[in-house]
Amino acid sequence: MYVCLCHNVTDSDIRRLVRSEGVCTMRELSRQSGVATQCGKCGRCAREVLREAVDEVRSEAACPGLLAA
Repeated sequence: MYVCLCHNVTDSDIRRLVRSEGVCTMRELSRQSGVATQCGKCGRCAREVLREAVDEVRSEAACPGLLAA
């Protein structure tokens, strides 16, 4: 789904940035993708997707055995 229409950023783009670039704050996300830098309407949704993605990555890192199962 599109999160930021102004910069054509999707939830998948945000999740990819968290996994591949280590993005974990809104400031980093805004710098990398432009999210919430124009009209700002996407800020709340972007923050939620970012939080979910960071939590997923952290839980995978804490329990690597779950990935093998």
